[in-house]
Amino acid sequence: MTAKLYCFGESGNAYKAALTLNMAGMEWEPVYVDFFNHETRTPAFRAINEMGEVPVLIDGEVTLSQSGVIQDYISSKTGKLGGRSAAERRDILRWVFWDNHKLSAQAGTTRFLMNFLPEDKRPKEVIAFMQARLKQAYATLDRHLEDRTWIVGDQLTIADLACCGYLYYPEPFGFDRADWHNIDQWLDRVAAQPGWKHPYDLMPGKPSDRA
Repeated sequence: MTAKLYCFGESGNAYKAALTLNMAGMEWEPVYVDFFNHETRTPAFRAINEMGEVPVLIDGEVTLSQSGVIQDYISSKTGKLGGRSAAERRDILRWVFWDNHKLSAQAGTTRFLMNFLPEDKRPKEVIAFMQARLKQAYATLDRHLEDRTWIVGDQLTIADLACCGYLYYPEPFGFDRADWHNIDQWLDRVAAQPGWKHPYDLMPGKPSDRA
């Protein structure tokens, strides 16, 4: 049975799930969610996910939300992208949780404030504060990758696919690959792996569709 991922191209969290599905070789299809016309607030969508968020994965009798949980499910089901030992799996989850709290949550918010609000409603002080916090997160990740090919162990895992989720997007939010050599090289390695696609090629929905 083909899994369904409720998503839209502009969502970095949905991208993590879609990329994990693709790179694990799992059969899936996207279901477009019209986020900018408030589809996630409708009773029909809330019946799928009470949290009113994307992504949502439906795989047979299993329905899951939250990107990290979806990634862990895909990894467990396929036996891929999950590390080679229990210790590695714990370290993978450590980085997935770190990303969700320190990197993606702040990158997603900053990107939204800078690109998807009318210019006169963009809170400059909040954006500057968020960018300062993001700079600390980039520094943490860049240092970690100084002498590593992948975030955990010797192979690509969902830790990599979590932490890279927002870093391929073209819209500005205070991240310049040229400033972070180790992250830049790592992003190239991830993108060279079988199954990788840019978010706007992997999922329906991009800014030009709404222009």
